[in-house]
Order: sequence, then structure tokens, then C-alpha cells
Amino acid sequence: MRIHRLLAFSAVAVVTTTQLALVESHHLPAIRNQSAVRNPQSEIRNSKWLVLFDGKSLDAWRGYKGAPVPDGWKIAGGALVKEVPVADIVSKDEFGDFELEIEWRIGEAGNSGIFYRGTEEYDHIYWSAPEYQLLDDDKASDNKTRLTCAGSAYALYPSPPGHLKPVGDWNATRIVARGAHVEHWLNGTKLVEYELWSPDWEQKVQASKFKDWPNYGRAKRGHIALQGDHTGSLGFRNIRVRELD
Repeated sequence: MRIHRLLAFSAVAVVTTTQLALVESHHLPAIRNQSAVRNPQSEIRNSKWLVLFDGKSLDAWRGYKGAPVPDGWKIAGGALVKEVPVADIVSKDEFGDFELEIEWRIGEAGNSGIFYRGTEEYDHIYWSAPEYQLLDDDKASDNKTRLTCAGSAYALYPSPPGHLKPVGDWNATRIVARGAHVEHWLNGTKLVEYELWSPDWEQKVQASKFKDWPNYGRAKRGHIALQGDHTGSLGFRNIRVRELD
């Protein structure tokens, strides 16, 4: 009797496992497609987060080419803010494959950007570093094309409209860079993904102002930087990054 019961239980387990595998196989493509659009979490979950700004200290930052943090950047209410045009700030550390999370808000007609894998070989970091554009899409002068609206890979890959919060509200940005693959996320939605050094990317660079700087976007490791030299008030908070294997 025990043997018969064991055999019956084994048969049920096999059938149940097979049915489950079929159900999972049937639904898997839909799950993958959905996560590629709305999932704000990286596939890498074991890396340790490094806090770049905790609302209290700018120890992780400096000015471009080793300068001190420029006057005009200040900490207020747990946020890193600036009200007038001021020189950019740069992370002291460099990052290769990484996931960056940062919250930001921008004033009326404001314009800024987050640079990544930047070097300091040129006069300005935007001559070497790709940029995640920050913008008041309604009133900033750079709003004439989606190539330069919020979330775009500046001047190269456009961002879709409809995901930016109103001026003065906090937005949540996520940037993932792994090898040549880059993703721009805004408020839980992936806006842009592209492949550095691909034929498509090379063509777009050659059609842009970045063609004048041969090392633009070439570095596989570099600094994160926050742009301050445009008009409009700007705030950042909860800045953290982790390296990806």
C-alpha cells in the first residue's frame, strides 16, 4: 500500500511539474517584455550601493580637473541645489559598468544634465561624456526636439514624452551602463536604450556636434558629473551608484 501511494504521489508531482513548466513557458515572453518597459530594478542585486550624496556631505564630489566644489553648489533641506549658473561637479571616483540612481527637480525653463564615463582630457566634460538630459520640457529653449528633452541621450537618441513630472516635483532617474549597452530610465519607465560604438551610434555622433571631439563616448570607465552651467534652479538628492559585474 505504501509503495502504491508513493508511486501515485510521484506521478502527480511529475504531472504538476510538467504543467507548471508549460504555464511558465507560455507566459515567459510576456513577462520579459513587460519587465523591459516598467521594471526599475537591475538584474544585478548583489552589488553594494555606494552613496554619492546623503543630504549632508559633498565628500564624494569635486570640481572639474581637481578643482574644489565650485561656489554656487550648496546643501539645503537635504538636497544638493544651485540657483544660478555654476561650474559642473564631478565624482571623485570613476565607474565602468554601473547602475546609478538619482532624484532631481528642475526650475522653470531649467536645463541640466547627468554625465557618465566622463574623462578630463578636454576643456569640458561634455566633450567626452554621454549625457542624460535634464530639462523643463515645457519652457526650456532646448525643447524643440525630443533629442534634447528630458531623459534623452543628448543630441543622439530621443526620449518619448509623457513621463516627466511637473516643474518643482522630484523625478527619479536611473542610468544603467554595462559594456556598450546603456539604458536611461525616468520615474520607473525605460525611455532610451542604445549601444555605444555600434554603427548606428557612430553615425549619430558623426551627424552631431560631438564629431569634433574624437574621444567622445569612447571611455569604458570614467566620472559621473552634474551639469550646473545652464540657467534655472536645480536640485539633487538620494544619489547612489553600484558597480555591475
